[in-house]
This record gives sequence, structure tokens and C-alpha cells, in this order.
Amino acid sequence: MVMRRKMEHMKNKSLLFCLLLICLAKICNSSPSPPRPNYPQNQTQTSPSGKKHFVLIHGADLGAWSWYKVATLLNDSGHNVTALDLGASGINPIQIQQLRSISQYVEPLTKLMVSLPPKERIILVGHSMGGAVISIFMERFPEKIAAAVYVTAFMSGPTLNYSTILTEVNKRLDYLDTQYRYDNGTNNPPTSFLFGPKALALKIYQLSPAQDITLASSLIRFSPLFNYDVIKLTKEKYGSVHRVFIVSGQDQAIVLDVQNYIIRNNPPDEVKVISDSDHMVMISRPLKLFFHLQNIAEKYS
Repeated sequence: MVMRRKMEHMKNKSLLFCLLLICLAKICNSSPSPPRPNYPQNQTQTSPSGKKHFVLIHGADLGAWSWYKVATLLNDSGHNVTALDLGASGINPIQIQQLRSISQYVEPLTKLMVSLPPKERIILVGHSMGGAVISIFMERFPEKIAAAVYVTAFMSGPTLNYSTILTEVNKRLDYLDTQYRYDNGTNNPPTSFLFGPKALALKIYQLSPAQDITLASSLIRFSPLFNYDVIKLTKEKYGSVHRVFIVSGQDQAIVLDVQNYIIRNNPPDEVKVISDSDHMVMISRPLKLFFHLQNIAEKYS
């Protein structure tokens, strides 16, 4: 009888131990992510203490959707994030043939900057040709920008204009099956362009997940070709804003030589490197880009 009780006791202990292991395994495998802050879309209020308001500007053919991975990471860290669709981009209802000026193209960002509370300072991030856009706003609203971040972007400035950068890019980039629109007639320069499937796969997204190439193929739109040099950038205004350039080591669109050319001819305050990224840094290496943006948020207030 005593022996039977001991065996039952040991059996019960073994059962409890197994149940405990199962519970621990479930806890380890289902650790919840921290709750996301309850920020409404396009909020422009000051973020919690120590957090920043990031405004993300997409590159050519893209839209706010291209930032979905990094925007989620920033939001989950408590930052306020606004990713905008510029004119005729993303879900912006304006059609490419309706765009007549740079001011019309960047109007969504203009509205945001004007609506910011007087003491709020944002971190303005531009990708690719979006760099030319953020340069304009550094000139127009320097007091509202804590730092400008160029993610393998056209970092035009007082000592390096947009058309010079474009020339350097064009020397090295095979646009493959890219399409062009000639809304002013075929005797005039193209007014907009759209990367084709080969260009996307081989020059833009070559290190990105296949599903993201499929997503991009469904969402890209023609991007306008404006001459951003018509807007003068000065050392007094543009030059007063802290600038960080993020290098993409495997970029096949704005290749490393061109990125280094930009940095040499318009030196930023800081250079950060992501050596294993393609042109779509926010898609192919979102965590690395997020960590750099976190560091910038801590350093520049």
C-alpha cells in the first residue's frame, strides 16, 4: 500500500512537471509584442517624452506604402510616424498628367509642415529621389526640422544641385524596361517615368523578398520628372539643419560610387552604412534602417 502511494505521488509529480514545461513553452513561444501607441493616422502632436515625430517621404514611383515595415517598427517604439503620398503617388487621387509643378507634387508635405505645432520639430526622412523633396523643405522650414535623413537619396544642396546628381546616376544606371511619358509631346523631354518589371527585380529590389517585388509591381505609379534646381538652397537655411546620409552598399540604382560622390560634394553631419542592402533599404533591411533612425532620434532633438 505504501509503495503504491509513493508511485502515485511520483506519477502526479511527473504529470505536474510535464504540465509546467508545456506552460513555459507556450509562454516563450507566444511572448506578446508591446502594445502599439494609440496614435491616429497623420497625427502631428508632439510625441511622448524621448520620442520623435518621423515624417517619411518616398522615392520615385513609390508611395507611403513602401515604408510599411519601418513605420511599424517606429510606431511600436512609441514614435509618431507620418508616411505621406506625394502628388500622383500611392493612393493620392491626383493623376500624373494633372501634375504641373513641383509645388503641386509636394503639396501634402507642405500642408503637414504648416499644420505642425509651433514648437514641434520633426525628423524628415527622404528615400531616393525623395531626397530632392526634403532638401526643399529644409530650405523652407529649417526651424521645424531637427534632422534630415537621406536614405541612399538625392542629397542636393547649396554646393551640389539636383541635375548634377541625376547626371551621375544616369551614367551608371541601365533603366532596362522602364517606361516614359511625353505629356508635352515627343519632341520634348519626358515628363514622367515608371520602372518596368526587369528594372524593379534587377536594379531596385534585387535583395528584397519576392513578395515585396510583387507588391511593388501592383502599387507603383508614374513619377514626375521635375527640375528641382529652380528652388535655390542656401547655407543659411538648408545648411542650418543637421543632415545624416545612410549608405546602401549593394544599391544598383544609386550605386555606391554615386553615393560617395554625393557625400564628398555635399558633406553631411554624419554618414551611416548598411552594407548589405539594395536600393529599397526599408524593404530589404528594415531592422538595420530602424536602428539607425532610433539612434538619430536619440542624438538630434
